[in-house]
Amino acid sequence: MRRVTLRGLLAHKLRLALTALAIMLGVTFISGTFVLTDTLNSTFSTLFSSVYSKIDFQVRGVAQFGSGETATRNPLPQSLLGRVEAVPGVAGAYGEVEGYAQFIAKDGKPISSDVATIGVGFDTNPQISSLHLIAGNPPTTSDDVVMDAATAKKYDFSVGERAGVLSSASKSAQTFTITGIAQFGSADNLAGETLAAFTLPTAQRIVGETGLYDFIDVITKPGADKATVQRAIAQALPSSAQVVTGQTIINEDTTAVNQALSFFNTALLVFALISLFVGAFTIYNTFSIIVGQRTRELALLRVVGASRGQILRSVLTEAAIVGLVSSAIGVGLGVAAAVGLEALLSGFGVSLPTGPLTFEPRTAIVGLAVGTLVTVVSAIGPARNAVRIPPVAALADRATEGTGSTDASRRRLISGAAVGLAGAALLAIGLSKPVVALVGAGAACIFVGVAMLAPAIARPLSGLLGRPLAALLGMPGQLGRVNSMRSPRRTAQTASALMVGLALVSAMAVFGASLSESATSSVDQAISADLLISVNGSGQLSDSLPAAVAAAPGVTTTTTVYRNEFEFRSTIALLTGVTTQDLANTVILRMTSGSAAALAQGELLIDSTTAKNDQLSVGDTVPLRFAYTGATTMRIGGIYQANAVIQSYLVSAAYFTAHFRQPQPGAVLVRTDGSAAAQSAVAKALTPYPDAQVQTRAQFEQTAVSSVNQLLGLVYALLALAVLIALIGIVNTLMLSVLERTREIGLLRAVGMRRRQVRTMIRSESVILAAFGAVIGIVIGTLMGLALVSSLRQQGITETAVPVTRLILFFVLAALLGLLAASWPARRAARLDVLAAISTE
Repeated sequence: MRRVTLRGLLAHKLRLALTALAIMLGVTFISGTFVLTDTLNSTFSTLFSSVYSKIDFQVRGVAQFGSGETATRNPLPQSLLGRVEAVPGVAGAYGEVEGYAQFIAKDGKPISSDVATIGVGFDTNPQISSLHLIAGNPPTTSDDVVMDAATAKKYDFSVGERAGVLSSASKSAQTFTITGIAQFGSADNLAGETLAAFTLPTAQRIVGETGLYDFIDVITKPGADKATVQRAIAQALPSSAQVVTGQTIINEDTTAVNQALSFFNTALLVFALISLFVGAFTIYNTFSIIVGQRTRELALLRVVGASRGQILRSVLTEAAIVGLVSSAIGVGLGVAAAVGLEALLSGFGVSLPTGPLTFEPRTAIVGLAVGTLVTVVSAIGPARNAVRIPPVAALADRATEGTGSTDASRRRLISGAAVGLAGAALLAIGLSKPVVALVGAGAACIFVGVAMLAPAIARPLSGLLGRPLAALLGMPGQLGRVNSMRSPRRTAQTASALMVGLALVSAMAVFGASLSESATSSVDQAISADLLISVNGSGQLSDSLPAAVAAAPGVTTTTTVYRNEFEFRSTIALLTGVTTQDLANTVILRMTSGSAAALAQGELLIDSTTAKNDQLSVGDTVPLRFAYTGATTMRIGGIYQANAVIQSYLVSAAYFTAHFRQPQPGAVLVRTDGSAAAQSAVAKALTPYPDAQVQTRAQFEQTAVSSVNQLLGLVYALLALAVLIALIGIVNTLMLSVLERTREIGLLRAVGMRRRQVRTMIRSESVILAAFGAVIGIVIGTLMGLALVSSLRQQGITETAVPVTRLILFFVLAALLGLLAASWPARRAARLDVLAAISTE
């Protein structure tokens, strides 16, 4: 049987090649994801190790809330440096600060970053400094700055040029001389951050921490016992400070990066598994057709003594070999896929640090195992069908595919309904919890159930979809329609792969449309201001900006909005502070209990969702913690309906600024007299603040919609591979169909059908297959999208929208892609030699 299996593989190379391609693409996606995330992990680990391995200890503030790298800590008094330096065994201690500082490009626009724009003190001690000069010299005066190499390259700055810098300590940009260009460790910058390095006193002034340090780096004397030195430093510190090792800093930073990348890795793997899931339908369909076409061959094997087990093992071995070979190729292509994924993400504005590509053994093991397992599992059904072929079938030239009994069809329908209902239940539970694994399992069961039920409607729906083609194209279109109706089971199986891809695309379209509609509606229901002033990019607004805007002609009311983290009942949350004067003219607070006037009395307002979830009401006292002022309590003075701009927790600006150190405005809401001159006056007032942007409410809403569309574009791009694999399934089915109908096509040619008409017939069949999958996929995807939107109403998606135009476009695109998929099979069918085709058995 081994020889028979190998001969079967070699005899059906063309039939299995496209199946192998489907698995190869899915495994390539998985391998590329692992290579990309492993590369990022390795890059960050190497970077942090090279930087922080230079220091022995770090003194920092005790975490007020949070932990590790993400913890909120208070700065240290500068006087603490002398105490640390005086500890026996300490060779040197160096205070460091970091905070907001943003370069201005040569065109006058602020240089933004997806991560942060940071100002730091430049430490001239190479033994401890994280910055490595590659050009120029370190800063020596208050007029000097060192720029990170990535920013210098991207914006064409060089040593000796002047560059503007925005900071929270200055009302307008300050100009500095670039004395040097530096790398962070061995990288041009730190994960996309822009770095501006000054002398330490200048950095303290720039970031608003004069007389303070964010942390103190310590190196010990050669031969000193480090454990003893650490204990001695700890004894010299106040209770508000702590000392940790350099390795602790490396571990915390690496852990924070790994946690951030784990979500990124999971998201990409989900799309990769979707592609493999779609590929499983192609595998199942291909092996089903091949088994049907090999009825006589397999029956003859039974006649000459092959057992059912041997036939089963033979088919599964074919599947395993195909899966293993295609997976191996996919693993090898993973490196190229990693580069492609990085380019794709970069195209959608996601910047990633670069480093040598990392290929872990786990990548190969997982890729080979998953690809082979999916192929074998998908072939189990066709393999079981193969062992049911009776030996008497060797006496007849017939295929068993698509000729199942009525009882078998009934069992399939019952099973499909059960699987589909179970999937719907799992999906509902997963969305309500929420549990992503249950959502995925539920969606998979729904797709499998629908695929099992689809043959019941394949004949009538294919006939309906084929009527326009039959009327338009005449006899070739009529024959294509008949061919698609000939085997409902095959039609359904072929279209199921495309159904999955389009269902997911349609679900995301409904979700995106609802999210966009909700964003627009929520802004209208949250604020009544005419203009919104916010940060342009990753900067900060100056605390002098609100007064400058308020003085602009035509401005009637302004509300300054502040935001920062605090701890609410032991949970880290985002607190919003607003100036209370004339608040009703700019912010819409729909109070369900209490009064907005409680803000001016120093009380807390919460939204109705928080009140419901935490079982709170007006008059309750809740515990809070601020990093700057510590633990306290507040009385709840009112509860308001969900507000997308204000969010869940609201206090007065006076209370906010008293509990945060150096609070900076997050936004300014402006009410004007409605004239165009007033908007121009506001824009003019913002001239000294290039990091601020002014938008009308409509523009602000459009920005939110654009962000949603950009995210959807990335999702569509990642789902495109699943659609491509589905099209490969259509190509495969049509190729196998052409091989199966060689004699039939030859007879059609013999009675006068032209080559062009043969191509039209095959293309018509392909279009009907694609349209069939599109219709089911769009319907299922729309329902899934509506379920997703319904489950997220408490998270701010208040509107439900079905993008009918976009869904129709998906249907048209699917039909066009079906036409494209038919190109190769149609040409092959048209080129068949008539005499050879007629003589084919």
